[in-house]
Amino acid sequence: MRIAFCIAAAACMVSTADARPMKNTDIFQLEYATDPQVSPDGAVIAYVRQSNDIMSDRARGSIWTTAVSGDAGHRPLLSGADSYSSPRWSPSGDRLAYVTGAETGKPQIYVRWMDTGQTALITNLAEAPRSIAWAPDGRSIAFSMFVEDKPEPLAPPPAAPEGAEWAAPANVIDDVLYRADGAGFSRSGATHIFVVPADGGTPRQLTEGDFNHAGPLNWATDGSAIFFSANRNEDWERDLVESDIWRVSVSDKAMSQLTTRDGPDFAPTVSPDGTKIAYLGNEDTLMGYQTTRVSIMTAAGADKQVLTDDFDRSIDAVAWDSDDSLIIQYDDRGRTYLARLALDGSRDALMRDISGTTLGRPYTSGTFDTNASGVIAYTSGRADRPADIAVKSGDNPATRLTRLNDDLLAEVDLGAVERITWSSSADAREIEGWIVTPPDFDETQQYPLVLEIHGGPFAAYGPHFSAEAQLFAAAGYVVLYANPRGSTSYGDEFANLIHHNYPGQDYDDLMSGVDAVIARGFIDESQLFVTGGSGGGVLTAWIVGKTDRFAAAVVAKPVINWTSFVLTSDFYPFFQKYWFEKSPWEDPMAYWERSPLSLVGNVATPTMLLTGEADYRTPMSETEQYYQALQLRDIDTAMVRIPDAPHGIAARPSNLIAKVDNILAWFERYRSSADDS
Repeated sequence: MRIAFCIAAAACMVSTADARPMKNTDIFQLEYATDPQVSPDGAVIAYVRQSNDIMSDRARGSIWTTAVSGDAGHRPLLSGADSYSSPRWSPSGDRLAYVTGAETGKPQIYVRWMDTGQTALITNLAEAPRSIAWAPDGRSIAFSMFVEDKPEPLAPPPAAPEGAEWAAPANVIDDVLYRADGAGFSRSGATHIFVVPADGGTPRQLTEGDFNHAGPLNWATDGSAIFFSANRNEDWERDLVESDIWRVSVSDKAMSQLTTRDGPDFAPTVSPDGTKIAYLGNEDTLMGYQTTRVSIMTAAGADKQVLTDDFDRSIDAVAWDSDDSLIIQYDDRGRTYLARLALDGSRDALMRDISGTTLGRPYTSGTFDTNASGVIAYTSGRADRPADIAVKSGDNPATRLTRLNDDLLAEVDLGAVERITWSSSADAREIEGWIVTPPDFDETQQYPLVLEIHGGPFAAYGPHFSAEAQLFAAAGYVVLYANPRGSTSYGDEFANLIHHNYPGQDYDDLMSGVDAVIARGFIDESQLFVTGGSGGGVLTAWIVGKTDRFAAAVVAKPVINWTSFVLTSDFYPFFQKYWFEKSPWEDPMAYWERSPLSLVGNVATPTMLLTGEADYRTPMSETEQYYQALQLRDIDTAMVRIPDAPHGIAARPSNLIAKVDNILAWFERYRSSADDS
């Protein structure tokens, strides 16, 4: 008998017989840890505890601390009805800066004195501060903030008569990037860097111009300058990949550019002794996927050296743990790793359980922090739980310090997650995937199968917690999710198999996976279902245009017509430049031949569409095209529109529930008819 333990006010045990399948409202009970921050002495971890508020239907962050030794307990530092984020230790560890809108209604920077618990409001800002960073002497804090510009109207309207109720004035748009998914229509302005006294005062703006200056921000060790990333080229709106490392003097605002290569350079971090800067980036090759590498240079921008040129994995984050070595984070075959990187380029893998900071689907994710104390704090998760805080110190094994979901998961019987590989029918390449089986799975029985496809398409699934997959399994389905060609974490060559060729042979990779699971003997072949979102929506629509093997399909937030997508998506300059060789009017057939709409005449599968009405990444017009084409062909279809939801539908917990529930309801409609036949 399996016994599960939970740690709460009182210990508890739940046996398998008493456990229940996961239910949709459990979404509101799940939590995860993120953004761990190691205190300067390495004794305490501050982190953000992310939960879902059932009354406001919003994610909410609180700041907790836990002792690295595990002896001082696990304590709330800042929590309440509002959200708290961005905990950052002062250099001496006596104070903690953070961001919240709890008192003012707008996010502001606060500082908390750790010995007394006193807090001070440091800013009075009109816009949300980001990328906060303490000065080395602890006397000031740097941050970035959007500064709105009020341009003159193109045609100033005449004055309305007193008491008249005229329509709102016209909105004139002349920016290349005029709207962004999740943010809506853009306001004129740019993001700039500021410093503010750590005990409060007036922020001083350090950067100027119509350019965005991005974090993370990193101070020179003597406090004289701040390093950051920016694209200050005149054509920056049309070259969204380009950025360079810059230095701005705190005293006189003088700026100097430290990198000049064609491509992105970002995330600068200064070595403890102040002599070197590590940063991320790559030469721009115009490929759909480009491997991000770690480089170092002197603090003055000289002697640049790439440290990971021989490592065929993208580095997602980097931090110094001494003057002679760095900690790097990267994905490999669906898992997220931390490794120590020496300045000669040699690597020593440390942990591979970084995970769990997304609740919906099993994407790679996670964050870490380290400093000269030698302590590494990171988000540790598995297929059966979201992220907790874990630490590694010296040669000691990693230790998990929190157990945020043990109380809930002790009473929930989750589906088991198993790794599987197979050979693609396209070219015999090995493809990796994972099977989730229902609770109380019996391999002598027959089960319906859901093929769930990730988006991106340059992204990766792995053995990570997924509320969506678990809810499918709880409804009695076996779930297959996979990393077909184009997925990240398998190297540059594998990812770029879909360069100027997507959806390419992903169909063969995925169908071969379906066949591999069927060969195990516990799948009812008349009960096959398929769904996916974004890039997964592309592939779902592509699949039903090529086969009628599936009883039903749900196409979520898809691209249906590559021409209309490139001309309506929020980041259209990027998609046209990196995903196609030419513009739609120069080579329309290249766009059409890769569009699922070109195959709609073949579709016989009942197919539902599901998209957020505020989606500017794969706009609702893509969904409407396919829905109307299916209606014209008299194919069973439905269109589910999630009000006010952007591309990230799961940003609100109830929307995640609505997404899963509608997918299951559509599948159940055709599962029943197949059972009756």
